[in-house]
Amino acid sequence: MSFLKKPYIKNQLKMPKLVLVRHGQSEWNEKNLFTGWVDVRLSAVGEKEAARAGELLKEHNVHPDVLYTSKLSRAIQTANIALSKSDRLWIPVKRSWRLNERHYGALQGKDKAETLEKYGEEKFTTWRRSFDVPPPPIEDDSEFSQKGDARYHNVDPNVLPQTESLALVIDRLLPYWQDVIAKDLLAGQTVMIAAHGNSLRALVKHLEGISDADIAKLNIPTGIPLVFELDENLKPSKPSYYLDPEAAAAGAAAVAAQGKKK
Repeated sequence: MSFLKKPYIKNQLKMPKLVLVRHGQSEWNEKNLFTGWVDVRLSAVGEKEAARAGELLKEHNVHPDVLYTSKLSRAIQTANIALSKSDRLWIPVKRSWRLNERHYGALQGKDKAETLEKYGEEKFTTWRRSFDVPPPPIEDDSEFSQKGDARYHNVDPNVLPQTESLALVIDRLLPYWQDVIAKDLLAGQTVMIAAHGNSLRALVKHLEGISDADIAKLNIPTGIPLVFELDENLKPSKPSYYLDPEAAAAGAAAVAAQGKKK
């Protein structure tokens, strides 16, 4: 690990626990639009999913000590609602653009079903699910571009993406994992990350050693906490688990079917 020569858990009685929560359904999820870095809010369904995430945390006695979110409102809303429901709204919060959703480039704002119909199954699937092929880049003058967005004012414009593949998401996420998030885990804290389908897939790929080919099959459902119990090397000490396995399976199937619905 780049951040420590020898892994060391400060609190030996409390091993690291990581809780991943994909944001609840957003207004654009509901409309079946490519969202990426466009900042949209939760739908009414998404708010209920976030509340259920908090109820699950409380029911299963999972108590986050620190929260990480992206810079996007749907993840922030999800975290706030979930932590309010679980009586943990007071915990420290850290936010980073490196936890943002994958940037969908010129696809942002486009209807998924219409894109599938226009470009065909092969290209649609390549753009949406391939490991290292990004969609066409977004133009700076697009209404869905993030150029000039105040939330990124302190980030070098040269590192902000105009499109991304999952491989590129991993490239910008892992330094933050290694240099920042890992320190809280190694201190024995329970860390909650409220983020997005692809940023969480990138992290799960890293944690579980999923191959570049097999990662295409992984779908993370909205609003259901996924728990990793980690060892002193921040590797899973047992298989990860959802706090509601049945709902997670149904939710993952729904994510897989996106693009097919009209």
